[in-house]
Amino acid sequence: MTLRPILAPLVALTLGLVLPAQTPPPGAADTPPPPTVIECAGLSETVSTDTETIVTFRDQVVVTGNNLRLTCDFLRVVASRVGDPKATLGKFGYFKSLVATGNVRIIQGDREATCGRAEIFPGEDRVVLSRLTKNPEEPYPTIRIKDEYTANGPRMILYRGERRAVIEPEEGAGRSRFTLPAIKDLGFEKSKLKETSPVFATPSAETPAPPPKQP
Repeated sequence: MTLRPILAPLVALTLGLVLPAQTPPPGAADTPPPPTVIECAGLSETVSTDTETIVTFRDQVVVTGNNLRLTCDFLRVVASRVGDPKATLGKFGYFKSLVATGNVRIIQGDREATCGRAEIFPGEDRVVLSRLTKNPEEPYPTIRIKDEYTANGPRMILYRGERRAVIEPEEGAGRSRFTLPAIKDLGFEKSKLKETSPVFATPSAETPAPPPKQP
């Protein structure tokens, strides 16, 4: 099933909210974005009301789009409905929400997010990454960039336009964790201290050590 570009940029919010955008290649602005394709191995279903169209996908769900790949076990897409309200399948309007659950993995360029549940609310400019269950064995949501920067915690909320990310604690859960590149050693180098300070100098054969003090 193919959903036109209404879906691709909104899924990409998950990583693009707080991370720097990549520079598009020359001429990219003149090339229309590819359609977003959603595939699944299980049941897919579309249900329309007078105001909404809801599409669900089950089992080995794969979403591919403009510089984006999302995989999960279950996906629920909600969009507003336009056109003839009596039509069996309503036309998609603006995007309301996307909820992916179960082994969620989102890859966009050199950025990757993994979690049990990802909720995207474009109308609220908000993305929520969380665990699927309260099982302490389930890993926390994680955002990774080039295997150099990682952040994880029980519940991560990303805010579009604010360049802000919040990690909320959970009762009984562990600590949030950040991994950053190594910080340069700010200590004094021992070799330089020997050259400039007699305190750290080692006595040599040319300069005998002073005799011990008499008791």
